Amino acid sequence: MAEPEVTLTDSSADGRREESYSGRTAWARNLAAPVRDFLRTETGGAAVLLAATLAALAWANSPWSDSYQSVWTSKFSIRLGSHALTADLRHWVNEGLMTFFFLVVGLEAKREFDVGDLRDRSRLAMPVVAAIGGMTVPVAIYLAFNAGSSSAHGWGAAMSTDTAFALGALALLTPRAATRLRVFLLTLAVVDDLVALIVIAVVYTGSVSIAAVFVAIALFAVLLALRFAPAGRRQASILVGMALWVALFESGIDPVIAGLAIGLVTAAYPPSREDLERATALTRSFREQPTPELARSAQLGVLAAISPNERLQYTLHPWTSYVFVPLFALANAGIHFSGSLVESAASSSITLGILVGYLAGKPLGILGASWLATRPALHGPRPSLSWPVIAGGGAVAGIPFTVSLLILSLAFHGEVLARAKLGVLAAAVVAPLVARAIFRALNRMPTSVRTRQIGRTSEDIVDLYDDVDPERDHIRGPHGAPVTLVEYGDFECPYCGQAETVIRDLLASFGDDVRYVWRHLPLNDVHPSAQLMAEAVEAAHAQGRFWEMYDALLLHEGSVTAPELGNIAERLGLDIERFWAELRRREHAPRVARDVASADASDVSGTPTFFINGRRHRGPYDIDSLTVAARAALRRARVRTT
Repeated sequence: MAEPEVTLTDSSADGRREESYSGRTAWARNLAAPVRDFLRTETGGAAVLLAATLAALAWANSPWSDSYQSVWTSKFSIRLGSHALTADLRHWVNEGLMTFFFLVVGLEAKREFDVGDLRDRSRLAMPVVAAIGGMTVPVAIYLAFNAGSSSAHGWGAAMSTDTAFALGALALLTPRAATRLRVFLLTLAVVDDLVALIVIAVVYTGSVSIAAVFVAIALFAVLLALRFAPAGRRQASILVGMALWVALFESGIDPVIAGLAIGLVTAAYPPSREDLERATALTRSFREQPTPELARSAQLGVLAAISPNERLQYTLHPWTSYVFVPLFALANAGIHFSGSLVESAASSSITLGILVGYLAGKPLGILGASWLATRPALHGPRPSLSWPVIAGGGAVAGIPFTVSLLILSLAFHGEVLARAKLGVLAAAVVAPLVARAIFRALNRMPTSVRTRQIGRTSEDIVDLYDDVDPERDHIRGPHGAPVTLVEYGDFECPYCGQAETVIRDLLASFGDDVRYVWRHLPLNDVHPSAQLMAEAVEAAHAQGRFWEMYDALLLHEGSVTAPELGNIAERLGLDIERFWAELRRREHAPRVARDVASADASDVSGTPTFFINGRRHRGPYDIDSLTVAARAALRRARVRTT
């Protein structure tokens, strides 16, 4: 028999309207900039930073050591008429290029505040208080070593964790470290960078031009106001940001503060359905009429779908990790070693204050402050990490470099500066060894002890808006499984077809410990048959054949015609008359629409998107990545049950 022509009918406030199966919905391919991508770049950047540090040391101790200082003290000016900005190359690196480093740090912190773990503001208290403790105790130790001497002026060098080295060391020491630990360490590093920059502005700044400071404040206010500008925000923001940096440079305050301030006010948000649909429409218009005007409109439409925070991170992060920060190391880490320098450093109160402050003060301060922040008597939240893990993270946070060297270059000169730098380098070498010892001891703890520690930590933030409902959802696997994998998918999406083999392997390997839930998200603006296929699966479900139709359509790979769909239904033994009648009347469209609404509520805009025990899975969805995530969820579920 011939299959009837099927049309889609949507109901709305304006009445009912008809549209074809090519009606548009949201579409995106993993547009977010998750923490793991940031950390992966930091890990690679740490290796380049280490290489640059070694190169600086080799250069400073080579037969051409005199050239090291002569190169970095060379003057460089930017002149406009009679006005000029003049500084040596080292200061251009320290105050110019490093502004972009602090901008990226501020961007990632803002992303965590807006869409990451720290959107639950109660979870912000612990890393912030831990950061304060991790700064206060090392500074107190440094001042104890240098009490009553002029060297006490360098106390600011004992407070700040190096983000790149710390995250890189964490990846090497614990390759499967939980995202919680990485986010904790990242937040802690951002807080003490912010405090360190305030200290630089207040303590290590000489004469300050009040007029230039007020100009900088006014420019920052203009930058905030530009968020509401109807057009031209990007170009205007760049110009105002540059002017803000110049104003701080002229004021006498270290202008790197501008980078962190701009990053912390640059919004991050997931792409909206409206922006994605607009981008798709503009791209389709360009395909139909490839003119320069439409090409520009399509480009701007795609960019507008991504938050400015993520666009800036994507552009700047590789430059800061692989170019700017290594250049900073090359310009500042060069110390000419001599027997007298090493001998004097071994007994120097400056060197010992920095070394002991980072190796002992950092972990003790972070651990003690975290304990204090989580006390029930102070209405503190449950800790997000177990205490042994916090101790290991505190030891990793004891790795100094970038900000410490920046402060030392402002506080000291000559041989005193060389001794202080030696203390920073020694701490950067020894701190990872201390952390390694702590993590090895943690791995040797009895399972029962580790289980109790994990059981006292806070629950994961649930990203999935609608809980799994056995009465409504399509579930494959035991309903009581401790781990639930939810997928929002599209039967015409080739990536969903590829993911299906991974899902099968995952379910086979975990047995009764994992259940799988499919939810519809037909991307009709790019997949013309997606809505038809979703409703066809629901029509098969009405006859008890959901998973059979599900398997057949995903194996089909691509769009499906009405005759092909009819053939599949016949092979499955469905009542064909009933099948086509339900599709014609669009009886199952509301069921698909409910899944789409739940996807919107969970900020899902692309397929496939996975949630594991309500937690959004970031990154790749190959078998190894999903297995690691499922095992972690299973461990936590078993701990909670115990």
